[in-house]
Amino acid sequence: MRLVSYDDGQVGYLASDQVIPLPARTMRDAIASWSAGTLSVPDREAGIPLRDVRLRVPVADPSKIIAAPVNYRDHQAEMSTDSQVGALGFFLKAPSSLLDPGGTIQLPYHDRRFDQEGELALVIGRTARQVSEQDALSCVFGYTGLLDITMRGGEDRSTRKSFDTFTPMGPVLSTADEFGDPGDAELRCWVSGDLRQKASTRDLIWGVARLVSYASSVTTLYPGDVISTGTPAGVGPLIAGDTIRLELSGLGLDLTAQVAADHTIASPTSGHNRGPVPPPAPPRAG
Repeated sequence: MRLVSYDDGQVGYLASDQVIPLPARTMRDAIASWSAGTLSVPDREAGIPLRDVRLRVPVADPSKIIAAPVNYRDHQAEMSTDSQVGALGFFLKAPSSLLDPGGTIQLPYHDRRFDQEGELALVIGRTARQVSEQDALSCVFGYTGLLDITMRGGEDRSTRKSFDTFTPMGPVLSTADEFGDPGDAELRCWVSGDLRQKASTRDLIWGVARLVSYASSVTTLYPGDVISTGTPAGVGPLIAGDTIRLELSGLGLDLTAQVAADHTIASPTSGHNRGPVPPPAPPRAG
């Protein structure tokens, strides 16, 4: 099934252009019921037109968002760094940075660079600790799209990526059986109509199973936790007025976000940060 959260956090599944409500208070409740085999699926005749609902972040309250740094070789080359996920491990993004599909990313400073990073993310379906790679995929409930908005500089990744609105996610949470092989998904990301990122998860350095296994060796994973798999090459600067669109095969609906900026505030650490920065994005058409 392709699940969505909508309006005030109700949960439903998509049937063509209809949302069929599910008897679950939150997406985490739906995940728990699904894992227990007790989720009741109503008849398709009880649908709401998709155009009449406001889509929300699929999981609004994960206990943590785990993210993989430098997990595509082409992005490693783009960043001109020798480090990659195998040496860096993972970092955490604040759950408060989540943004509903179609929401507006707020760039906080006028004197720092901010980039888009389109990614495949997964949602954990059962409590997991010290899971082997062989069993890791059985812990995955489903997959969704995620934009890891990033401020460039020398601060820790968790700081630069955890501003409010910096994690648009959704709009669909596709169950693992519906999504298919996470090691063979296609990703494309546009900024204001320009295709910046085009990649396949075949090119991940660490695939989903290894990421889940490694993360579970460090911290207990709970149903609803989010793990984002990293971004390919093509990240580039964002400006006020931009529109971002992320497409992932297996989801059916694209994730979009708008960009706005506060041009009156300077970063409190301006001039003191010189982290690795990818080259400028290609010039925009028009």
